[in-house]
Parts: sequence; C-alpha cells; structure tokens
Amino acid sequence: MAIELGFIPENVDADKELFTITDLDRGMNNLVIDCEDPILVLEQVLFPCSANSSSVYHSDVCQRLLVMNRDLVHGAYTYNVELEVVTWRDTLRLESLDVCELQGSINALSLALWEHGDELLDMAYSE
Repeated sequence: MAIELGFIPENVDADKELFTITDLDRGMNNLVIDCEDPILVLEQVLFPCSANSSSVYHSDVCQRLLVMNRDLVHGAYTYNVELEVVTWRDTLRLESLDVCELQGSINALSLALWEHGDELLDMAYSE
C-alpha cells in the first residue's frame, strides 16, 4: 500500500514485517511501518527526551504532550521509555485496512507536525 501512495519502502526487514518511509517535505523521516497482526503500527520518532533530565522538564513535556493529543485527528504523541524518545504513533486494524485509511493516518502525522512543529522543536531543544 505504501508504494500505491508513492512512497519507497526503506530499511525493509521482511522477517519482522517492517519498513520505513521518508518524506521530508511532510515531516516524515524514517517513519516506521510495522505489521504486528492484527494491527499495523506507524511510529515516527520526534525527539530524544531523557528520563535523567530534570524531573520538572520531563513532567512538563509529558503533560504538554497529553494536552496536544486532544488536537490530533489520528494517532498520539507517546513517550518510549526504553529508547527515551518522544514519538507520534498510530495503529490501524490490518483486517480492514485500505489505502485511504493508511493515507489518512499519514496525513494526520503531517498535520500534527504542521500544527505542533514549533512547539515540538522547542521541547526538543529546551532540555
């Protein structure tokens, strides 16, 4: 489906059923697309956010991301504890997945980055 949308799959790992796509004009850089039957996971790393940074900063970032989630059409801002990164993540049901639904999710990521990009950059560089 990604090819139907004009993306070129990169970093393909057939065994793990995942690959990445990049479209820098739309804010995607190594957007991970992972088939985890029964769902398709889309995950875009946004910026590092160490748990070792000041607890006030970390708490403020997490709280602000929760508030920003309310504005999102699809997906959510998340914190990956193991990698210590903030991501945008969405999940879609594989059984009924069609090209329009995947396109909608990818468009939602682009819209989120357009709407929140400046604030996300401030978070990334104010630690």
